[in-house]
Amino acid sequence: MSDITVTSQEARDIVSALRSGLVPRSGLHHFAVGMDALMGAIGEEMGFVGGSPPRGLAKWMRGAYGSGKTFATRYLCAQARALGFATSEVQISINDTPLHQLETVYRRLMERLTTAADGQGAFQAIVDGWIFQLGEEVQRIRGLSEDDPGFSDAVEARLEDRLAELSASNPAYAQVLRGYHRALQAGEFGNAQGLLGWLAGQPHIGREVTATAGVRGQVDGAAALAFLRGLLLLLRQSGHAGLVVVLDEVETIQRMQSNTREKALNVLRQLVDMLANEELPGLYLVVTGTPDFFEGYRGVKGLPPLYQRVQTSFGPDARFDNLRAPQVRLPAFDAARLLIVGKRIRDLFPAKHADRKSKVSDAFVTALVEHVTSAFGGRVEVGPRLFLRELVDVLDRVDQHAEFDPAAHYKLTIDESALTPVELAAMHGAEVPEDDVVSAEASQPPAGIAGRRLDG
Repeated sequence: MSDITVTSQEARDIVSALRSGLVPRSGLHHFAVGMDALMGAIGEEMGFVGGSPPRGLAKWMRGAYGSGKTFATRYLCAQARALGFATSEVQISINDTPLHQLETVYRRLMERLTTAADGQGAFQAIVDGWIFQLGEEVQRIRGLSEDDPGFSDAVEARLEDRLAELSASNPAYAQVLRGYHRALQAGEFGNAQGLLGWLAGQPHIGREVTATAGVRGQVDGAAALAFLRGLLLLLRQSGHAGLVVVLDEVETIQRMQSNTREKALNVLRQLVDMLANEELPGLYLVVTGTPDFFEGYRGVKGLPPLYQRVQTSFGPDARFDNLRAPQVRLPAFDAARLLIVGKRIRDLFPAKHADRKSKVSDAFVTALVEHVTSAFGGRVEVGPRLFLRELVDVLDRVDQHAEFDPAAHYKLTIDESALTPVELAAMHGAEVPEDDVVSAEASQPPAGIAGRRLDG
């Protein structure tokens, strides 16, 4: 078990996600296994990014299917929030969030902006907290209270001081923050919400709203990076250490047409160059992808300037990897790690009848690891999703039915129609084309049932 006691809410959230075959959004530290060294190195880099002066840095994570990229980045974000960073996880996809459309990526980033205090969708809370600090500073520095006649003018003057740095690089961002504050003061809450939506890249904000702040149009691709710089400054002025942005499943760009793929790769190159040139201080950018994305000519290697910036040499023994390098690899799950995770999930499972959990013995969990691994042709890295889902199902049954004995009544049943292409291929000992690994539109596999009894 984790050294930190799991709360009942955390336990319910974890088990609810695993029950559906998903990565939990909280409590990951309770069952993160084998990641201490990597997270230690990343923590040092975050200290560099959030230092004084702030810096920008990119980390590239490579891993095959089952290596736990989503788990690792979600865990990383949780660690970052504990260090005072805001975070945002953006899943790249061809139709919903194509990487070459920066305005869409920026909008998704803002929609998923998360802080430890306010959870996801934290942009308004960040801006409101920033404004609240202005009033506190006026009270502390000027000795004025909210009832004093000059208080509002003093806050307005303090606002202009705060906006001076932002106005120099992004006048529109500063204008809208100014307009938002004035709309709140005037009780025009609809306009205030609209202006925040415009800053967050939301389309279809009415001209009558943006006119109140003296801006027009929408946040397009050309403006998205400038607005990201505005957000970084706003976060620093609000007391946050910086911003962690995860671009997940970037390998999907390999299925794009060559001209579109080149645009997407150029976006990554532009971000890397801006970070190197200190144009995005306070940003820790994390990009995930498969080995083929990093080494194939439909991926990073297809743009030599980008490949030269992120290329990293890996030796045969992952134990000696340089975790400070721009690119790191995530080791695949092995049976020992999977067994530890299984035991931790069993121990934190929020049972109504805790005494029954003894039926899910270490021997049973070990047997479940072996049977799931065997079902996938010995490929342990393919099995964690199904293993954890099955384990939670067994724990649910034990908790609900006093007479249920998993050693006697449970057998592993795999519905092939519910498997991913990679899982299905592993079950049948076949290779999976890279397109199937990243495809969200994979063809429906033939239905079938495989059953096996666990006797221990």
